[in-house]
Amino acid sequence: MSFTEHRLFTFVTEFILVGFSTFPHLQLMFFLLFLLMYLFTLLGNLLIMATIWGERSLHTPMYLFLCALSVSEILYTFAIIPRMLADLLSTHRSIALTACASQMFFSFMFGFTHSFLLTVMGYDRYVAICHPLRYNVLMSPRGCACLVAWSWAGGSVMGLVVTMAIFHLTFCGPNEVHHFACHVPPLLKLACGNNVPGVARGVGLVCIMALLGCCLLILLSYAFIVATILKIPSAEGRHKAFSTCASHLTVVVVHYGFASVIYLKPKGPQSLEGDTLMGITYTVLTPFLSPIIFSLRNKELKNAIKKTFLSKLYPEKI
Repeated sequence: MSFTEHRLFTFVTEFILVGFSTFPHLQLMFFLLFLLMYLFTLLGNLLIMATIWGERSLHTPMYLFLCALSVSEILYTFAIIPRMLADLLSTHRSIALTACASQMFFSFMFGFTHSFLLTVMGYDRYVAICHPLRYNVLMSPRGCACLVAWSWAGGSVMGLVVTMAIFHLTFCGPNEVHHFACHVPPLLKLACGNNVPGVARGVGLVCIMALLGCCLLILLSYAFIVATILKIPSAEGRHKAFSTCASHLTVVVVHYGFASVIYLKPKGPQSLEGDTLMGITYTVLTPFLSPIIFSLRNKELKNAIKKTFLSKLYPEKI
C-alpha cells in the first residue's frame, strides 16, 4: 500500500448522511410528517407505560412485557429519528465516525431487543392459553424479569457484534452514506478491502438467523395456541382466548413483514432513493403503528386508558 493510498484509507473520519437531500422540494413536508409521527409514537408509548404503571389490574406478565416493549421502542426511535429530523432542516449533514458507530449500535440493540421481547410475549400467550394452571409458576415475577433481562442482553450482543464487524473495516472515499442513518448496506458500499464481502455475508447471516429464529419461535407458539383454542367447545370461549393474542399477533405481522422486506429482498440494482424510503417503514412507520394496535386491539388496555385518563378529562362520559 502506497503512502498516498494509506492517507486515503485513513482520511475518512466522518460521513455525510445524504438522506432525503435527493428530495429537496419535499424535505419540509417530510419533516412535519415525521415529526408528528415521532411525537405520536412517544405519546402513545408513554401513555401505555403510564396506564400499566397506574392500573393495578394490569400488573401482570403480559403487560410487564408490553411496558418493556414500549421502552425499547422509545429508545429505538430516539436513536435515529431526532438526528433524521435535524438533518431535514440542515445543509450540514456530517456525522463523526464514532457518532455513526454509536447510532448503529443503539439502533441494532434496541431493534433486536424489540424482536426478542415480541418472542417472549408469544411465549407468554402460549403458557397462558396452553398451560393456564402452570402460568403463575412458569411466569413468576423472577422468571419474567429474567426473560426481559435476557431480551435486553441479546439485543446488546447483536448491536455489539454488528457494530464491531462493520467498524473494523477500512472506509475509503467517498464518504457519502446514501441513507438517513448509519445503516449497514450503504456503509458496506463505502468500505474497501478483501474482507468486505465476508463481513457483509456474516452480518447478513447473523441478522437473518436472529430474526428467523424469533419468527419461528413465535409461529411455533401460535401453532400450539391455535390447536388449543380449536379444542375449546364454546364459540365465546374461543373468541375470548384469541382476543388476548390479537394485538400481539398484529404487531408481529407488521414488524416481521417490514423486516422481511428489508433483509430478505432479492439482490439487484436498487434505487438509492427507494432504499431510503423503504427505511422509513421500520424506522418511523412500524413504531408509529405499534402503540395504536395495542391500544385499539387490546380491550383490557383500552378500557384502562379510558378509566385512567379520559375519566379525568370527561368524567360525565365515562
